[in-house]
Amino acid sequence: MTVLDLPARSHPDQHRQIAHSNQRRRQRRREYGLFALLVAPNLLVIAVFAYWPIVYNAFLSLTDWNMIAARPEFVGLTNYANTLTDPAFHKTLGITVAFTGLIVLGSLVIGLALALLFNQPLKGRGLVRTMSFAPHILSGAAVATIWLFIFDPGYGLMRALIEPLGAEPPDWMNNSDWALPGLVIVYLWKNVGFTALIYLAGLQGLPKELDEAAAIDGASTWTRFRAIKLPLLTPITFFLLITTVIGTFQAFDVIAVMTGGGPGDATTTLSWSIYNEGFQAFNAGRAATLSIIMFVILLVVTTVQARVMERRVHYK
Repeated sequence: MTVLDLPARSHPDQHRQIAHSNQRRRQRRREYGLFALLVAPNLLVIAVFAYWPIVYNAFLSLTDWNMIAARPEFVGLTNYANTLTDPAFHKTLGITVAFTGLIVLGSLVIGLALALLFNQPLKGRGLVRTMSFAPHILSGAAVATIWLFIFDPGYGLMRALIEPLGAEPPDWMNNSDWALPGLVIVYLWKNVGFTALIYLAGLQGLPKELDEAAAIDGASTWTRFRAIKLPLLTPITFFLLITTVIGTFQAFDVIAVMTGGGPGDATTTLSWSIYNEGFQAFNAGRAATLSIIMFVILLVVTTVQARVMERRVHYK
């Protein structure tokens, strides 16, 4: 055997390696093809019903269209310039921020307090949990109708509660000073049960060993809550903060039934202003502009929350 014979003996091994490599590539291509076949319908639905409306809405924000003309008229950034310099928009944005802030703060604080209560070994707590969560699954229109009767200054339940105190109940939904606080009360009543349920699930998932060890060391109930439970609940708080901000910014149904953005513009939020511009004033360009502005605000707020909270959220 000579040295020249050695390379010739390695040819079969090389052929087998090449064949095996080609087979793996064909198998990988088949797997990718099957993956694309299974995912394509879902991606198509998402593209058509989620991303395309955003793209088309961004286009409409650059136009002037009354929804009757054959085609929109391109006006560039005029809608954005007019909206951002409009005092009415500034007032609407302020109302939206105040409305959102009150509901987010109230939901988190009251929801956590209720969760701590529901986590105690009390009789009938299952029924109370169910009753507290029930408003969340009711439609906004139904909730609004119920509270219109409660707030009625003539014969509502609120009158029966306030009159014994020697005070005259306000005309909640027709008074510009009371309409927004009334909406905050309604939204809190509707959503705080959901917040409490999520917090309760978080509390029941906490390791009991830490709380028991701190109790043995003499830590008070408040200290154990502040130093142990509250930090371990930060992932839950982060989730609720994001979802509550987004949901409240988009609040519409209760406002539509109870106040219609009034009295005057006392309860005109961004979501109601979008509806008003689009389907009452038939100004599609202005409505689309407000939609894009709200989208950008929520995107920025969510990004900032994520950046800030990622340093404060304790997952372990």
